[in-house]
Amino acid sequence: MKQRILITLTIGLAGFAALAAADPFTEDDIRNSFYPYADWTPAFDGYSPGIVVDQSNVDQFEPILDEALYRFVKDGWVSIQTAPTTDFPLSDDYVEATRKYAADVSVAENGTLNNFVAGRAFPKEPEQDDPGAGQKLVWNYQYGFNSGDSETIYPFWWTFRNVNTGKVERVLKFEWHFMNYSHRVTFSPTPKFEENPGEIYRGIYSIVKEPFDLANTQLLIHRYEDDTRRDNAWLYVGFQRRVRRLASGQITDAFLGTDLMIEDFEGYNGRVTDYNWEYAGTRNLLLPFYYHNEMELADVPEKDPEGYRFVDVHGKGNCFPKVTYQLRKTYTLVGTPKDSNHPIGKRVINLDSQTMTMASLIVYDRKGDMWKWFPIGKAHSDHHAAANKGKGVALDDYAVLLDVQAMHCTTLQFKSIITDDVNQPRLYTVQNLRKAGR
Repeated sequence: MKQRILITLTIGLAGFAALAAADPFTEDDIRNSFYPYADWTPAFDGYSPGIVVDQSNVDQFEPILDEALYRFVKDGWVSIQTAPTTDFPLSDDYVEATRKYAADVSVAENGTLNNFVAGRAFPKEPEQDDPGAGQKLVWNYQYGFNSGDSETIYPFWWTFRNVNTGKVERVLKFEWHFMNYSHRVTFSPTPKFEENPGEIYRGIYSIVKEPFDLANTQLLIHRYEDDTRRDNAWLYVGFQRRVRRLASGQITDAFLGTDLMIEDFEGYNGRVTDYNWEYAGTRNLLLPFYYHNEMELADVPEKDPEGYRFVDVHGKGNCFPKVTYQLRKTYTLVGTPKDSNHPIGKRVINLDSQTMTMASLIVYDRKGDMWKWFPIGKAHSDHHAAANKGKGVALDDYAVLLDVQAMHCTTLQFKSIITDDVNQPRLYTVQNLRKAGR
């Protein structure tokens, strides 16, 4: 018998208006959401794990490739090595937080969430006839477990490449830190820091290590609990030795000359309420999910104390990761900016259903033409650096931002560690920018 999870209907005091209540969910919904491959494996006619998808057979497999990847394979830019579908379970703490809190979560009239504490806000399968399905999915993504509660990425190399020639134009070497102030499930304190007068939801901090002309350039972003409140962002310019606040419009400018804008970070680094979100269906897609330690890795970085190596690159311009792809259940989410002056027309985000992480993004310009492809490879935390074992996070392990109109790409190779060793509120302050820049 299914275990019925009760919901709570919240009554607004002002006008006694009832807010939209969450749908009831069952233990079967939890199991299907977090463990979809327990007794099922995605399939497609003619496909068997281990096959190589290339120019000779790509038309046969077009339905299981995202639209950009199909185009690149069709044009001979890259071939795809596949592997069996494997389980990528998230932390038991995150799953349990979903059981504990999701029954009370609902979408408010302004598109924000009511009563969200932690875990997956909406564990039920999205329904095509639900007009709010896209909004629910994007909140599952926004409050997902993409970086756990706290993550440090170092080393982190961003390499500018010419797609036509493969020439490396420039390499930026970073250190990045991500921390949730609230909605925490594994690192103390849970579910939030009590001392948080700014009501920050998430902090992002980065510092450039090399090259010399950009060394000590730092970025700090505060995302707030109130999604209708604009992010605050500050840039410390190393050679000027001063902090300046970034205007809201600058999040759609190229970041330090790369192919990424700040809004692109992690696939979508912005407010949910800045876009209209549409659920465009469920499909099985080949996504870059793999065991890092079993890949053919690059010879860099050379001095990592654990002997860690980056994912290697190949294909046209060396703009593609040399990893295996799995056939996985995927939700397609289409985001359209509400601001008519926004530089993009829409984002097509392919969310892995089990981890609710973005495995591929296609950006279209305002004319409707394909502009950028942004895959983010996901590594199993038990088959990565030793510090990640048992953390239950589908680790960001590489990314590429490929601008098909400019024929340019930025490849991102890095080492992610789920840790709170240095990720404390004091790191995410303007005062720290000045201190670190001295």
